[in-house]
Amino acid sequence: MPVARRALRQAVARAATGVEGAVMSELAGAVDEVLLGLGDGVNRVDRKTYRAYQRLRNFACLCPRQRSKLLVYLKVDPKDVDLVPGFTRDVSGLGHHRTGDLEVQPRTARDVERAQDLFRASYAAA
Repeated sequence: MPVARRALRQAVARAATGVEGAVMSELAGAVDEVLLGLGDGVNRVDRKTYRAYQRLRNFACLCPRQRSKLLVYLKVDPKDVDLVPGFTRDVSGLGHHRTGDLEVQPRTARDVERAQDLFRASYAAA
């Protein structure tokens, strides 16, 4: 009996992860589309641990999706932005190997729309 319950719980967890994974893949596609649509000279470069978007230099990095959010690092000065807890974060004092000092955490398609001004500012800075 306990083995059957464990198998059932694992099946439910896999199904939930599949749904979340599909939503996060869709969200990553939306971010990708917005970043590539910023200009003609935007290139996407897939690295081992992230995806870089560059004009002449990197202006954005998209980290692999997590369960409920994406992480996008932008080349925008965090002091020039009104930081919103849970959406934007200053990572200038943290050790990270990505482009820029502003972390954006889009969780929904609406968050991607909110972040478009930040994406444009990062593109202009590159």
